[in-house]
Amino acid sequence: MANVLNSKTGTPDPEDPRGQGNGPEEAEPEAPLLREPREGLPPVVADSAHLARVVDSFAAGTGPVAVDAERASGYRYGQRAYLVQLRRAEAGSALIDPVACPDLSGLDAALSGAEMVLHAAHQDLPCLNEVGLRPARLFDTELAARLLGYQRVGLGSMVERVLGLRLAKEHSAVDWSVRPLPENWLTYAALDVEVLIDLRDALHAELERAGKLEWAREEFAWELQAPPKEPRPDPWRRTSGIHRVRNQRGLGVVRELWNERDRIARERDISPGRVLPDSAIVEAATAMPATAPELTAIKPFSVRLARRYVPNWLKAVNRVRGMPAEELPQPSAPGDGPPATNRWADRDPAAARRLEAVRTELASIAEGIGMPAENLLQPDTVRRLAWSPPESADASSIAEQLRRHHARNWQVELSAERLAEALKRAAG
Repeated sequence: MANVLNSKTGTPDPEDPRGQGNGPEEAEPEAPLLREPREGLPPVVADSAHLARVVDSFAAGTGPVAVDAERASGYRYGQRAYLVQLRRAEAGSALIDPVACPDLSGLDAALSGAEMVLHAAHQDLPCLNEVGLRPARLFDTELAARLLGYQRVGLGSMVERVLGLRLAKEHSAVDWSVRPLPENWLTYAALDVEVLIDLRDALHAELERAGKLEWAREEFAWELQAPPKEPRPDPWRRTSGIHRVRNQRGLGVVRELWNERDRIARERDISPGRVLPDSAIVEAATAMPATAPELTAIKPFSVRLARRYVPNWLKAVNRVRGMPAEELPQPSAPGDGPPATNRWADRDPAAARRLEAVRTELASIAEGIGMPAENLLQPDTVRRLAWSPPESADASSIAEQLRRHHARNWQVELSAERLAEALKRAAG
């Protein structure tokens, strides 16, 4: 299949006018900035009567429904939605406060069967599900962009690249849990769904032209029914800077402080990093402070909120000081997957050769279809295949293993046979 999408990956396509230019001296004019929703800013839906009117309006609308949600990441403990935005033809836009209206199942029923359009749906689907919005059909504009080979797939970049418009993004990281929400924040939120259906239509047409529409449909269906990620057995091991902690007792301090911080953050509904930064946990794990003055000499522990819990932090450190060696955490987390790939050459040179061969083959396939290799097969799936390939290593057994790790049909059809050949070459 010819790659019709070279303009997204850096090489102008002569058949795509967006890939043309008049030479390096001529800069493209800046795209116009969207400033106001076309029908004006809708009022925030914050009571059952207003919600009922919105439900009726959207039930009478036509076509896909653009949906977005704003969370308070970095401010609040969880990932709940603090604003839900929707738009549909013949219904206009709606801004719903899910704190005041926490049950949107009636709206979900009114939209039964309608395609919902989201950008980076994996981020918003969990918090939408919590308030009762559960799409039966999905179009994910970010995932569509990845399949089409776009290099920058953020909503602002895609709107500018595909629609020739600019979205202001200065409010993307604000605290959406505040009330009342400022009008300029609400304008920003309304504009995000203002353009989403137009972007969906343009990308749908591109997918069709590129022969990738069925691939996209498989991906969207998978997003809707994918099981939630299993919780990490030792989430504290993701503490930033933990590599600086060189012994098991220090790791024990990281674990105890992380758990104490998590408990406080959950109770207060505050992002854990606002209670105590990772850097403070790591420094305490290396210094092993024994007294309050020693602890507060580590600057983040002297900040007002962290200082309030100094007795808690000291108890956590002291628990580890007296902990038997067998109760201390092991240096490496247990896992069911292969080891880190930087150790393969020493531990299993044959596996390292297989990994290189598989990655090279996937890069070739991905280049031919104009998309990133990680969208062709997940890196974890690739590592597992290279570390423990099926005994026969033929195309059918490889296809079976890929499907066990949730590869979609289009991915298996494109890659299984060529991966079998790559593994044979690696075996010599």
